[in-house]
Formats: sequence, structure tokens, C-alpha cells
Amino acid sequence: MLNNLVMIKNQEYELLDAIAQDSLVTQASLSVRLGMAVGSVNWYIKRLINCGYVKVSHLDRTRLNYQLTPEGMSILTQRTLQYLKRSLTVYNELRQKAKAIVTDLRSQGVTHVCLEGDDEVIDILRLTCIEEGMLLDKSPGGILLKAAGQDYQVVS
Repeated sequence: MLNNLVMIKNQEYELLDAIAQDSLVTQASLSVRLGMAVGSVNWYIKRLINCGYVKVSHLDRTRLNYQLTPEGMSILTQRTLQYLKRSLTVYNELRQKAKAIVTDLRSQGVTHVCLEGDDEVIDILRLTCIEEGMLLDKSPGGILLKAAGQDYQVVS
């Protein structure tokens, strides 16, 4: 793995990922799949080849085979690990906030709440409520909890 963090553009990362999934992919299919002009795909692939992340070989007169080099695979893996670390950090922060709000409500004698919303942020709050023994109401009648960006809000 590379010691220094290498920055590549999102389009380059998407191309590396697509090539990793299918080495026989065509520039035309990459264009459609990634929503880029064929000329842009061609330019980015040439850049990836020049950087040493992709190698290309001819299968026949019209077909190319793209392969990630070890450096290309390292870049792809590095970027994926960065994403996972950021996602885990966000998840842990939301879990801490959810636990704090549920603990605070329980200390006030609240035993049941209603959750508003249906996304991943609310799912984290729902899981925390269940783990902490907080009962979940289907309709708001007392305490309503909802997500406010990357935070939680109590609505009475």
C-alpha cells in the first residue's frame, strides 16, 4: 500500500472501480455507465495509464483489455478505506448523540418516544432506543424525536 495519500479525481476513481469489476469493459460502455463523454473517458484512461495505475493490452484489432496495476489496485483500496473510515466516524458520532439524547430523556422519566423520518440517521436513533429499552410509539402523542442534519432534535 502507498505510504502517502494519493489524490485522484472522482472520475478516475470511478474508472478504476469499473475496470476492476470488468477488465473487458469498453470506453463506450464506461461512458454510458459513468455519465461521461467518450472523449473524457479516453482522456482519463490515458491519464491513469500514464500514472501507472492501469495497463492496456490489445485483444484484437478493436478490443482492449484494461488491467489495474498493483499501484492502481492500491489507489482503489486506499480510497475505499478512506470512505469506510469516514462512514464509521459519522456512524459513531451519531450513535453517541443518539445515546446521549435517549439517556437524557430516560433521566427525565420518558419511557416511550415517536421517531419521525425514515433514513439511516433515524435508523441509528431507532437502534439506540431499542437497545436502551425506550419504547417506540407509531404515532406522536408525547415526545417526538427527529433528525436535524447530523444531529437529533426533541420535539414535545
